[in-house]
Amino acid sequence: MKQTLTTLSIALAAALGFSGCNSGGDAKYVDSAGPRTIVSVDEINIQDWSNAADQMINSMLTSGVLERAPSQPAVLAVSRIINDTRTHVDTDLLTKRIRVALNRSGKAMTTTTIDVLASPEDPLAAAVRGQASPTPFFSLSGKILEINARAGNTKQVTYVFQLSLTEIPTGLAVWEDQVEITKQGGRSSVGW
Repeated sequence: MKQTLTTLSIALAAALGFSGCNSGGDAKYVDSAGPRTIVSVDEINIQDWSNAADQMINSMLTSGVLERAPSQPAVLAVSRIINDTRTHVDTDLLTKRIRVALNRSGKAMTTTTIDVLASPEDPLAAAVRGQASPTPFFSLSGKILEINARAGNTKQVTYVFQLSLTEIPTGLAVWEDQVEITKQGGRSSVGW
């Protein structure tokens, strides 16, 4: 009897070990904007950040608003992006992508030496910044909202990305856009 229990325990441990090794599948690289990325209902995924940022970049660049700055390329500072969702998110995933695209466009330059809430992105440059440094003409601010709905076992979450470009000398919002990303699934569901 004791030998049977020992044999059974070894077989059970081996089976658990084998299933544990295969539970996660093989790790692999996927295109972060491709169809094989993981989609989760309860959080903003990398493709959501990319989708929202790309739409807003295109909207801002084609609006012609950046060409209104008195000196070209326009100088822009990123102000506060409010996270009004239930999850902690790093809004740099949105603003950094926008800043990179604006700098590459040649229509705008962004500053890394001004920050309204925390320390600037580049504290060394902020500390030695000369008086001749250009003052930002535009300020970019925004908000991320979350709207939840449920019908039976289906959960729907809409993430709303809002951005405003303010002309600093006048305080007027000269460009605004909003992108909505809606996802449905079962409770805490994950898909591809």
